[in-house]
Amino acid sequence: MEVVPLGSAEEVGALAADVIEALVRATPTAVLGLATGSSPLPTYRELVRRHRAGTGPSYEQVRCFTLDEYVGLPPGHPQSYRETIFAEVTDDLGIARERVSSPDPAPEGLPEAGARYEAALVEAGGVDVQVLGIGSDGHLAFNEPGSSLASLTRLKTLTDTTRRDNARFFDSLDDVPRHVLTQGLATIGRARHLLLVASGEGKAEAVAAAVEGPVSASCPASVLQLHPRVSVLLDPGAASRLARADYYREVFAGKPEWQGL
Repeated sequence: MEVVPLGSAEEVGALAADVIEALVRATPTAVLGLATGSSPLPTYRELVRRHRAGTGPSYEQVRCFTLDEYVGLPPGHPQSYRETIFAEVTDDLGIARERVSSPDPAPEGLPEAGARYEAALVEAGGVDVQVLGIGSDGHLAFNEPGSSLASLTRLKTLTDTTRRDNARFFDSLDDVPRHVLTQGLATIGRARHLLLVASGEGKAEAVAAAVEGPVSASCPASVLQLHPRVSVLLDPGAASRLARADYYREVFAGKPEWQGL
C-alpha cells in the first residue's frame, strides 16, 4: 500500500487522473471501476477537463463497471448510481452508455443479480483500475462494518445512518431506498490496481483505521492492506489523523520518477 498525502483535493484529483490516463493510453481497451460519492468528483472533473481540452486519451474502447446500485428506483432515476456515473464522468468522456455496466436491480432477477454481475466482471477480464472512496465509518461501496472480507456482489440492507447520509440527494428520507446491490470486498480486491481517494477531515479517522489499524471487518476498508497494489491519495484533512504522515510524504518525494504509482 502506498499512502500519498497531498496539498489539496485538486491535487488528489490531478494525480488520480494521471493514473487513469496513463492506463488508457497504454491499454485503450482498459476496464475501469468507478465509484460515486464526493471524494472521486475532483478526479472525474479533471479527466473531463483534460478531455475537453484535447489533452486526454480516447476513451472510446474503455469499459466501465460501477460499484453498486440502489434497489427500488425506476430505470433512469437521476439518483441511481448508473445515471450518476453517466452525468459525472462517462458521458463527458465519450464512453458509450452500453459500455458502462451496473448491477441490475430489476425485481424479477434480483436473487441472481449478484452472481450475474460477478460473471460479467470475469467475462470482461477484470478491472484494471478501481476508483474507491471511503465512508466515515470505513465502509467501501456498501460494505458496512461487519461485512465479510471475503464477500462478493450481493444484496445489502442499508442502515438508518447510511440512509440519512444519502437523504440529501432525495426529496425526503422516505424516498431513500432500503436496499442496494453492491460489489463485495473480495470482488473489489480482484481489481489489479485500487485507487482510493479521500478528502476532508470527516474521512480522517476512517482513513487512519484503514491504513494503519488492524485488518478487521469492523473497518471494511482495512482489507486494502491485503492487496498487492493500492494507492491512497489524501488531501490534508483526510490525512490529518495519520501517525506516519511524514514518512509517507518522504517516501513519495524520494521515488524515482519512472516508478509512478
